[in-house]
Parts: sequence; structure tokens; C-alpha cells
Amino acid sequence: MTKRILSYLPIMLMVVVLGACGKYNKILKSDDVDKKYAAALSYYEKEDYDKAGALLEDLMPLLKGRSEYERANFLYAYTKYHQGLYLESSFHFTSFGQTFPRSQYAEEAAFMNAKSLTNESPDQNLDQQSTSQAMTALQEFMRRYPQSKYMQEANTIYDELSRKIELKAFDNARQYYKLTNYDPQYYKAAVVALENFRKNFPSSTYNEEAAYLRLDAQFNYAKESIETKQRDRYLEAVAMYQAFVDAYPQSKFLRNAEERYDASRQALERLSKSQPAAATATNQ
Repeated sequence: MTKRILSYLPIMLMVVVLGACGKYNKILKSDDVDKKYAAALSYYEKEDYDKAGALLEDLMPLLKGRSEYERANFLYAYTKYHQGLYLESSFHFTSFGQTFPRSQYAEEAAFMNAKSLTNESPDQNLDQQSTSQAMTALQEFMRRYPQSKYMQEANTIYDELSRKIELKAFDNARQYYKLTNYDPQYYKAAVVALENFRKNFPSSTYNEEAAYLRLDAQFNYAKESIETKQRDRYLEAVAMYQAFVDAYPQSKFLRNAEERYDASRQALERLSKSQPAAATATNQ
């Protein structure tokens, strides 16, 4: 008996599913706005966001001028968010804020726009344009709603995105340094890129490593230069070492930095002996 019942289960489930689909299609084709709106809310409450969204999309032109129009637009944006269609939800939350700037949902819509864009933020190793857009949206939200109940979450998200942008910028700068393994001409570019990183992110936790890599790149830049350019470039390496030691006296890179400093001083001593002799020979 039990086996017979089990054998009919797939058929019974199919009947239920087909019945549910038939009911939904009937509501979707219905001209009864109130019935369709009630069904959209019911599907939304059941977290069937695909059906709820389809019904709300069909309803919104019919609800214009009615009190339900505002909430239908707001929930429609949420159906996109819950389906993982974050660019679409961002668009609709933004549109909602522009259409209903005084709505009780306007604050939440502004936050959800930023949150939608945050979910579009890619992995750190990819282009971070979406991350920058999310940060801009969060800044605008925090400016407009400084007392918002979402402020703590917004700050947390903003900090996470900031760290991602910071790490991406550091990786970009460090990439020039890595390229020096293949072409010494990149030493100067590495020095510039690492210094720009420090200027753009003065409080970064990566500045210690960036400062050492910049010193190392400058030392090798001087080493690879023609002799007439070496003195000034070694002097810059010495200055970078002194700034590095002042800023990071307990650095894990200290020993390597000292090696670059000692080598730079030795090179300067050698140059101070050879260059005057060369100048004297030229004068004679």
C-alpha cells in the first residue's frame, strides 16, 4: 500500500504544481486590479519574488493615481534585489527616490540602492568601478540621512569597500615593482606609483611595505643609471631610508632597508672619488 502511494507522489506533485501555475497565469491575465495586487503581496510574503515582481510590473501602470502605487514601486525594486538582480534593483530604488522623495520609504530606498551597488562590487583583483559607485551612493545616503537607523551598517559597508579600494591601489602600485624583475626601466615607475599610493592613502596599513619597496626601487634605479645620474639618485635613496627608519623603527623590513642604505653610502663614496678625478682629467 505504501509503495503504491509513493509511486503516485510524482504525479500528485505535478498536479499541484500545474494547478498553482494555472492559478498564477489566471491572476496574471486578470483585469481585476485589486485581486492582482493582493496576489502580488501574497507572493511577495511567500518570498516568491519572481511571480510577485511580474505581477507588480504589470500592475504599476494601472495603479497610477492610487495609494497603492507608491508601495508597489518600492516592493518591485525589492523583488529585483531578492532575485540577485542588483543593477536592476539599484535602478529601481533610485527611480523610487526620485519619484517619491517624501515617501516614508525614501530613506530605505536610498540605502538599498547603495547596498545593491555594494553587491555588484567585484573581487579585489578586478576593476573596482562598481565599488567606487557604491561608495559614492553610501556617501550620499549618509549625507542625506545622518540620523538613519541604517547608519551603522552603512559605515561598516563603507569601511569594507574602502579597504578593497585601498588594497587594489596598493596591488596596482606593487605591480610596477614586480615588473622590475623583467625590465629595469620600471624602477622609476615603481618609485612614482608607490609614492602616489602613500599620498592617496596616508593612513594605509600597507604604507610600511610601500615605503620599503619604494626605497628598494629607488636604490636599484640609481644602481642601473648611468654614472652621471647615480649620485643624485643614491642621495634620494638615502633620504628615503632615513624617512623610513623615522616612520617605522621596528619594521620587519628594517634589515633589508639598512642593506640598501649601506650600499647607497658605499656607492656615494665611490662616486665622490671617481667623479672629481674624471673632472680633473677633463680639465687637463
